[in-house]
Amino acid sequence: MNGYHDDIEHQTTSNSDFRRVLYTGHHLQLVLMTLQAGEEIGAEIHKDRDQFFRFEEGRGQVDIDDNTYDVVDGSGVIVPAGARHNVRNTGDDPLKLYTLYGPPEHKDGVVQSTKADADARHSHEEWDGRATE
Repeated sequence: MNGYHDDIEHQTTSNSDFRRVLYTGHHLQLVLMTLQAGEEIGAEIHKDRDQFFRFEEGRGQVDIDDNTYDVVDGSGVIVPAGARHNVRNTGDDPLKLYTLYGPPEHKDGVVQSTKADADARHSHEEWDGRATE
């Protein structure tokens, strides 16, 4: 197996897609995301998986249940399984981040260019148990 190795900061700041799955293991998944000004992921709950966010560019807020955290370049946030959460871009520039799901959330290799694309295709692109390698 090869695993995954790359300049994650460069990959994240170069990404313009709403969601891009880079690597899927059997227990962990690496996903790039870009939220445009005023955009949000949308409130969600992952009952069976934890999620880590690392922010590389922009300004935003993360809600976890009744808590709201401001995030900027360098911020990291962990959302425990079962917590209602949302990520919002509160700045004028794109909010660029990567996220780790444990276990994976999306099918390996998924690319959703826009939030509308992601919303339209989400139920068809949930993780199917297949890993990158």
